[in-house]
Amino acid sequence: MNLNNKKSYIINIVAVTLLYIVLQVLMQNNIINRYYQGIIVFICINVIVASSLNLTLGFLGQLALGHAGFMAVGAYSSALLSIGMRGMELPVIMHLGVALLFGGIMSGVIGYLIGLPALRLRGDYLAIITLGFGEIIRVVINNIRFTGGAQGLTGIPRLANFTNAYWITVAVLAILFALIKSRHGRAIMSIREDEIAAEAVGIKTTQYKAIGFTISAFFAGIGGGLFAHYMAYLDPAIFNFMKSVEIVVIVVLGGMGSLTGTILAAGVLTSLPEVLRGFSEYRLLIYSFVLVVMMIFRPQGIFGTAEFSMDSLMHSPKAFLKEVKKEAGGDDDKGGNV
Repeated sequence: MNLNNKKSYIINIVAVTLLYIVLQVLMQNNIINRYYQGIIVFICINVIVASSLNLTLGFLGQLALGHAGFMAVGAYSSALLSIGMRGMELPVIMHLGVALLFGGIMSGVIGYLIGLPALRLRGDYLAIITLGFGEIIRVVINNIRFTGGAQGLTGIPRLANFTNAYWITVAVLAILFALIKSRHGRAIMSIREDEIAAEAVGIKTTQYKAIGFTISAFFAGIGGGLFAHYMAYLDPAIFNFMKSVEIVVIVVLGGMGSLTGTILAAGVLTSLPEVLRGFSEYRLLIYSFVLVVMMIFRPQGIFGTAEFSMDSLMHSPKAFLKEVKKEAGGDDDKGGNV
């Protein structure tokens, strides 16, 4: 790691910490009330889930439409374990951490079992089979007694709050960013660019597809577990096809291949329906209109494949904006098999 990279990481860590301190102060002084705190927590959850999908959709270049299914597996697995751990005298962060890790592992296992045969397909066929598996997961949960069935699962400890949601989101993004910058991440992105060429130079494309899909499912499970421990109630109807579409829209709007674009898009699309709640009669119309306009004038998403960095923005705002414009406007063919 060179000096410039170290400096950039330090600046970004300081910026993330300062943002947390500012938000915490605003919450303690009730400038941000409990209602808006809830919206911020949902933004964090959507960032985790959408970033995990971005690994499959944006970096791996595989169109998957059943991500809500993996979120559901993580939510129910972590919630059931958490209910069983209620008698143990554990610190909140340890209790939540164990539950989330278990939910992520269960989602990862299901993701691997689904992904290994499914990822041999491409394009529309892959989208259809992942959509089918996502719906199968929801229907199975809906018909199992110990998950509460159609009535939903109650009695989940409410362990999630702004603080742990914020730092879990930061940790997930840091892990995904480190993965993408590693040699394994470059191998994953090479499949997106040209799968035949990647295989020709010795990259095990099927193996890396399965790895990417599994990691994506794992972090979707983490997001689902965080959702379960914030809501303290789970209804299988939440994790339907429209939830998967919502996650895909966040990824596409932010930019397929941009984690920071996903953060911005998750913030906009999570808060926009709440901001427009006063215009309840026209809320869905305005929401849809904004998405249509965005797709017409900037189909590559807000950032394209560029990444936002406080260091680059502070030192050369013009260069950063030029890079965003270049990545978003000049990469129409990116996206591999999507």
